Amino acid sequence: MTGTALSAPVPRTPPEPPAVSWAQARVLAHRAPRPSAARTVPLADAAGLTLADGLHTPQPLPAFDTAAMDGYAVAGSGPWRIRAAIRAGAPWNGALDAGECVEISTGAQVPAGACAVLPLESAVTGDGLVSGPVPPPGRHIRRTGEDAPAGCRLAPGGTRIGPALLGLAASCGHDTLPVRPRPRVGALITGDELDRAGRPAPGRVRDALGPLLPALVAALGGETSRVRHVPDRPAGQLAEAVREMPDTEVVVVTGSTSVGATDQLRRLLAAAGARMVVDTVACRPGHPMLLAGLPGGRWVVGLPGNPYAALVAAHTLLGPLIAGLSGRGLAPLPQAPVRGPLRAAPGLTRLVPVSWDGTGATVADGHRAAFLRGAAVGDAIAAITPGWTDGDPAPLLLTTG
Repeated sequence: MTGTALSAPVPRTPPEPPAVSWAQARVLAHRAPRPSAARTVPLADAAGLTLADGLHTPQPLPAFDTAAMDGYAVAGSGPWRIRAAIRAGAPWNGALDAGECVEISTGAQVPAGACAVLPLESAVTGDGLVSGPVPPPGRHIRRTGEDAPAGCRLAPGGTRIGPALLGLAASCGHDTLPVRPRPRVGALITGDELDRAGRPAPGRVRDALGPLLPALVAALGGETSRVRHVPDRPAGQLAEAVREMPDTEVVVVTGSTSVGATDQLRRLLAAAGARMVVDTVACRPGHPMLLAGLPGGRWVVGLPGNPYAALVAAHTLLGPLIAGLSGRGLAPLPQAPVRGPLRAAPGLTRLVPVSWDGTGATVADGHRAAFLRGAAVGDAIAAITPGWTDGDPAPLLLTTG
């Protein structure tokens, strides 16, 4: 038997873990964190944050019977003798008997004894008297507590605070609100091939994710604390960069999510004892995205390096994670008919930018993994599931462009 030299074993690429569905990935990312601790802030600082507890009104709304029209608050049938003129913010302490009225402005407190408000345009005045059709009882009066009784919950905890909620809180007499702060996000942009300004040199590409991510994080309800560019070589710099962001709750890493020679993220997470929540998603683009929890309580979101794939992955994992940290619910996805020259992918969810045309959504041009044109001009991202055909409804993930 002729002997042969034994060659060194060839390293094998680790098998890829089974991918979760795109819909399941969103749910897993939302459920993973506990909401951040609540704090109390003035109304002026609450816009865009999330209510930590329900908003209640300590008094009925309206707090008193209020005139809903300019005119005359009348008692009984006319003609009515004018007793006084009442303006908003200046209550009248008297009471009306039958055949009496007061001139009244919209928003003013309706006096005791008044049964309705006769609109100004329906009234005829002269010699201290008012004549006109007798209004039905209660007409043009907003009764005490008609909108909400005292103690009523007007908005649940987990509601994102917008202009209307700020106005509602003020109308209830609140000066502050209990909120959950915006999660702090740090971004690590990896890749030796990236230029950060100007036109890229030959063989290189311009970094699109450094400018994109802070605006996207803000739209998703987070706050970007730092953006850092990390080279692929020498190895080990990514782990150091993650350690240097201790003031963040979420670290987003772009690129380095696959299993190539320069992709470090999965090895870093394994060495750190991270808990994988999502490890690859059955979608296109964005398949190698991931979400992991570090032992210290922070979260790592891995996004592909291609810009559109990274955008899709951020909406899939980062958005739901930020919502979970903020105590908000996972946003439901509306459905609409989607039309366009597109093929569904067996076993995968295709995520394509679409534009709203008033009756449905149309696939936007330019949605390859590295090209942001379609997303830049579109209104939403459609989740095209296997079995979809042209014109079928699909879930829409609303975006800000």
